[in-house]
Amino acid sequence: MTENRPGWLARLTPERRAEPLDLPQAPTAPVRPARATEEPAQYAVPYPVRAAAAWAWRFLAIAAAVALVGYVVVVFKTVVVAFVIAILLAVLLDPVSAWLRKRLRFPRTLAAIVTLLGVVAVVSGLLTLAGRSIINGFTDLADQAVRGFDELLAWVSDGPLGIDQDQLQAYIDEALAQVETNAGALASGALAATTTLTEIVAGVLISIFCLFFFLKEGRRIWQWFVRLMPVRARSRANEAGIRGWITLGGYARTQILVAFVDSLGIGLGAWILGLPLVLPLTILVFLGAFIPIVGALISGSVAVLVALVDQDVRTAVIMFVIVLAVQQFEGNVLQPWLMGNAVSLHPVAVLLAVTAGTGVAGVLGALLAVPVAAVVNTVVLYLAGHDKHPRAATDWHRPGGPPGTLFRSIKDSFESSTTEEEEDEEDKAMQTASVTSDEDAPADLPGTPDTPDRPAQP
Repeated sequence: MTENRPGWLARLTPERRAEPLDLPQAPTAPVRPARATEEPAQYAVPYPVRAAAAWAWRFLAIAAAVALVGYVVVVFKTVVVAFVIAILLAVLLDPVSAWLRKRLRFPRTLAAIVTLLGVVAVVSGLLTLAGRSIINGFTDLADQAVRGFDELLAWVSDGPLGIDQDQLQAYIDEALAQVETNAGALASGALAATTTLTEIVAGVLISIFCLFFFLKEGRRIWQWFVRLMPVRARSRANEAGIRGWITLGGYARTQILVAFVDSLGIGLGAWILGLPLVLPLTILVFLGAFIPIVGALISGSVAVLVALVDQDVRTAVIMFVIVLAVQQFEGNVLQPWLMGNAVSLHPVAVLLAVTAGTGVAGVLGALLAVPVAAVVNTVVLYLAGHDKHPRAATDWHRPGGPPGTLFRSIKDSFESSTTEEEEDEEDKAMQTASVTSDEDAPADLPGTPDTPDRPAQP
C-alpha cells in the first residue's frame, strides 16, 4: 500500500518532506565584512581626512627633523663650516695628492703633507704680494666713496630733484644721532667681532687638520661611514656618495674657472677705461663669483661705482655694459658648457640656498650654500632613481674605488690596520682587478642593479 501512494500523497509523507529540494539558488549580494569593534573611529572619519592626517603628521615629523638639523648646524657652525671647507679643498687637492703618490711614488702621509704645504705657500705668497696693494687700494676706495657721496648730495640739492640743502643736513644729523645713541650696541658688536676672530682661527685649524686626513686616507674614512649603514643599503649609499663627490669636484673646478674669467674680463675692462684700484676690483670680482647671483651683483655694482666716482657718468655706463656682458657670457655660455646638467640648479633654489647659508654662517655660508645644495640634489636624485653621472657605474678610475670593490674594501676595513705600503699595494690591486660585490656579499644579497658587475677583462 505504501509503495502505491499517489504523488501528491507521497509528497506529504515525512520521508519525502525530509529530502532537500533541488531548486536553483538566487544570486546574493556580497556580504560586507563587519567593522572592527575595536577601531570605530577609523570608519567614522572619511578617507580623505584620514589621508590628509597621515600626510600632515609625516610632514610635521620631517619638518621637525630638518629644524633639528638646522639648529645643530647653527650651534656648531664653526665645526660644520670648517668641515665643509675641508671637504671642498680635498676635492680640489685630491688629484694633486694622487699624482704625487702614483708618479713620484710618495707615501700617503708625505703626499698629503706636501700638497697641504704647497697650498699654504701659494696662498701666503699671493697674499704677501698683493696684500699691501689691496689694503692701500681699499683705503683709497673708501676715500673716493666719501667724495662720491658728497658729490651725490650736491647733485641731489642742485639737480632736478631740488631738495633743500638744510633738509639733507637734517637727515644726516639725525643719522649721526642714531649712531651715537646705539654706541653701546656698536661696542658689543666689536666684542662679537673678537669672538668671531677666535672662531675663525679655530675653524682654520679644524679645516687644516681635517684636510690632511682627507688627503691621506679619505677613502678609508668614507668606507667606515658606509659600513655603519645596513648591509642592504651600503651599495646605494656608496654609489650616491660617489655621485655627490663627483658633483662637488665638478662644481668647485668650474666655479674657479668661471671666477677667473669674470675677474679677468672685468679687470681688463677697468684697466682699459683707466680706472684706479684695478687689482682690488679684480680680486673682489674673483671672490664674488663664488656667490652666485648675489656676489656678481655686488662686485659689479662696486666696479660701476668706482667708475662713477673717479670719472663720469659715461664711463660708469661703459663699465656697466662691460660687467653685464661678462656676466651674460658666464651665465649663458661658460657655465652651461662646463657644468652641463650634472650640477644644474634652478635659480630659485640657488637664491634660497644663498639666503639660507648667509643667515646661518654669513659670507662663508653664502659661499658654501650652493655646492652643498648641488651635492644634496645629486644624492637625492640618485636615490630616487635618476643617475646624473651614469658613467660612474663603469668607470674604474672614479673616486671611491672601481665598481664592485665595496664589499671587499669593507671586509678589509674590519681587519687589523695596515701600513701605508700595504694600502698603496691594495690601491694598485683595486685598479687591476675588481671583485664583484656578489662574491663578498652575504648570501641573502643577490646581485642588484645598484651593485655594478665587474667589466669583462680583455
